[in-house]
Amino acid sequence: MGAFQNGFSMLVTSHISSISNIYVHDGAIGSTSKCDVKIRIISDGPSSVLAFSNIIWETPARAISRDSCSLTVYAAEFISPGVGNTIGLGTGGDNGFIAADIERSMLILCGKAFSDTNGTKETLVALSEPVIFARGGLPLPARLLVSGDSVILLFAPEDVIQNCAAFLVSGDAGVILSSEGVMPYFRMENTNVPNLFKLPSAIVLVTSDGSRTIPSASKLSPGQAAYHFLAGYQDGKFVPAFHKGPSSIDPLELAKALLYMLKEQHIPSFLVNAKGTESPSGKDLVTLVESTLSMDIPPFQARGGGLKRRYESFLSRKYEQLLEDFSF
Repeated sequence: MGAFQNGFSMLVTSHISSISNIYVHDGAIGSTSKCDVKIRIISDGPSSVLAFSNIIWETPARAISRDSCSLTVYAAEFISPGVGNTIGLGTGGDNGFIAADIERSMLILCGKAFSDTNGTKETLVALSEPVIFARGGLPLPARLLVSGDSVILLFAPEDVIQNCAAFLVSGDAGVILSSEGVMPYFRMENTNVPNLFKLPSAIVLVTSDGSRTIPSASKLSPGQAAYHFLAGYQDGKFVPAFHKGPSSIDPLELAKALLYMLKEQHIPSFLVNAKGTESPSGKDLVTLVESTLSMDIPPFQARGGGLKRRYESFLSRKYEQLLEDFSF
């Protein structure tokens, strides 16, 4: 833990301990019995607690005390604005600070930092990923698409996701996949969506290949799905594990775990090319993704070998050894 986090956490916890009335709320990242991460928020004001209660899943208070890997969030809404000077940030941070104390499984928020919903979620995910993975869950940067009784786990470039946002269960990236089923990290705006606790009917990897080397839709073996997931090919670039930001989990280890899950749970996988149709709008792409579950989709076969060589070159440079099951 760096000097900044250490000084920050000591100032905030000392401040909260001096308050006569504090606010406490319990919740969780994810909502599964095995792989969720319990969270307790302790604050000197109600606004931060309300903000957290709107994004994390509910959980009984007794579950927090029984969880050996729970996270604690300290939110100091009313700490002195001059704390920035104290820890060497000057006045630039007077609107608030967010810091993760990894060694103590703590998230520290100061001032109005709790209103930065995206920053708070990203930090919570970074702290939660190792716990989820250690408990047998897969913390994946995916979205969920519900089509009738089917739940589709969708990996796609961010620009593609934005076009499809209106059709997805949640606008947030991030789900926990386990033998119990699949569930978003955070609470959904639409809490009436059915069947989210069951395993996905399919996993769909959306690539973006303007050269049309990749067909519009094709079926993948588990080894191919893990390989294409690891590469995360997006319009000429590779984004390992489709993760747009830093992750606490090694992408190769995550791809290996995904391969095992696909095999064990017999989950079918497909590859869809967002630029493989004449009308790559959000609605058309969603229709194409949904149709992969009902149509007889042919196995994946790229047109020409140039792209395959690019995949192999990138992955061989980045990872020393892939599993034999991994294949283009």
